[in-house]
Amino acid sequence: MANEQEKRYENFKAFYPFYLSQHQNITCRRLHFVGSTLIIIMLCYILINSSWLLLWTIPLLGYGFAWIGHFFFEKNKPATFSYPWYSLLGDWVMYKDMLIGKIKF
Repeated sequence: MANEQEKRYENFKAFYPFYLSQHQNITCRRLHFVGSTLIIIMLCYILINSSWLLLWTIPLLGYGFAWIGHFFFEKNKPATFSYPWYSLLGDWVMYKDMLIGKIKF
């Protein structure tokens, strides 16, 4: 039987529990939260100031903080490598869940 990294998910609802299982370390989750918050701040800055050349910072902020969390704290391979779109959605659902207190961070 295929392991979770090799399993193919048919929809996000089936994928999200796996995504959360890859974010059990609180420092990893906090780094995801920081990166996502910085993305929002940077997008606002870019839009307000029409600083389109700064768009390159968006993936750097998001993935940079998240991957540090995975490689140094969670010690696993980011789900982004296997499930890029579901992982992107998972980042924002987890962010929302942390904001509303459903997930501790």
